[in-house]
Amino acid sequence: MIVEVNDNNFAEIAQSNLPVLLDIGATWCGPCKALAPLVEEIAAEYEGKALVCKADVDECPGIATQFRVRSVPTVLFIKNGEAVDKSVGLVAKATLAEKLDKLL
Repeated sequence: MIVEVNDNNFAEIAQSNLPVLLDIGATWCGPCKALAPLVEEIAAEYEGKALVCKADVDECPGIATQFRVRSVPTVLFIKNGEAVDKSVGLVAKATLAEKLDKLL
């Protein structure tokens, strides 16, 4: 399951005991649309082991500013409330899974 994140609920989600994968994208972004099914697969595979979240950069300016998001898609990997890794642009599912596995 993918959790929709916004500026109001992000702080609570970031403090999760589970690692967090946060996909920051936009509805108008082609690479974001291509990444979406990969993120959905990761959400299914890591259910109960990690939180997989999605945020629209246009609707979450606070998150974008906090993490200095300059381009989309940007995927942040968060542990104990801190971004510990990130991926920018369209990447392979294996790359996302490898980064997430390091946080488990």
